[in-house]
Amino acid sequence: MAASYNPDEVVTDFYPFYRLYKDGRVERFYELYGITEVPPSPEDPATGVSSKDVNIFPHVSARLYLPKNTTSDQKLPVLVYYHGGGLVLGSAFFKTEHCYLNHLISESNCVAISVNYRLAPENDLPTLYQDCWDALQWVASHVDATTVNKEPWIENHGDFNRMFVAGDSAGGNIVYNIVMRAGRESLIGDVKLLGAILAFPFLLFPSLENIEHTMIYKLWNTICPPFEHGINSPMVNPEKSPSLSRLGCLRLFVCTGEKDDLIPREIVIRFVEVVKESEWKGEIEFIEVEGEGHCFQAANPEAEKAKDLIKSMASFIRRK
Repeated sequence: MAASYNPDEVVTDFYPFYRLYKDGRVERFYELYGITEVPPSPEDPATGVSSKDVNIFPHVSARLYLPKNTTSDQKLPVLVYYHGGGLVLGSAFFKTEHCYLNHLISESNCVAISVNYRLAPENDLPTLYQDCWDALQWVASHVDATTVNKEPWIENHGDFNRMFVAGDSAGGNIVYNIVMRAGRESLIGDVKLLGAILAFPFLLFPSLENIEHTMIYKLWNTICPPFEHGINSPMVNPEKSPSLSRLGCLRLFVCTGEKDDLIPREIVIRFVEVVKESEWKGEIEFIEVEGEGHCFQAANPEAEKAKDLIKSMASFIRRK
């Protein structure tokens, strides 16, 4: 006799992050971390940055940011940002992301698009990466005169000669994949990425000692499609990329924290080494912040070391 179907049967238990049930439901434990969504603000009290939400595609939305005192014809760098969360958690609309980006945008004086992409495990990783690529293409489409329904903040203020992508943690992994793809494929209007920020990036290197004991190793092997070869997938292991020398930007900013226990500093340092060992001709800037942990600048952007790191990121974006 066939076993009865139980929709509440747990297929994957990755507590305290998520549980995947037999019927496809995903339970995420945001309440454990006190994480909540917040609305956009016409003018943030702390920074004066304005924000609003837009729908890009049926499954992809974004929060847009514009600095204080932007004049009607002022052109600013364009920053496309991807949030963290292990590729299984997170939102562009969470309070932590919103507060952090208000500070980053204020300091950088750029127009920003924070992408809300679909998550694993209910969506496979290629779908997630495609969402993020499509959002970038949507931003780039604002240079095309034939594009309809353009977003005024991007159209009126975006300087597409100064276009950047950035992400923290899993967002750093997305940025890595986006920049690799930009080295193979053109953006609409032949827009070029000037730079990319990979902050505490979710990457893996099998050669590093005890990597198999880390949470990110276990998480990646849980959500990675079988055909992508786990830790040997070029989506997470730059050493397996056949074309690292073709990174699709001119400059990289990479940072880590000395006491990061989620993405060990050795991973980020190894990434910088691998890029330098490739034949990529761009510039790379690397910062390791003493005494700090994972994405500390996003958790408390008003702390002194967080301010310093945000200023370094902003300088990277403002530099022509």
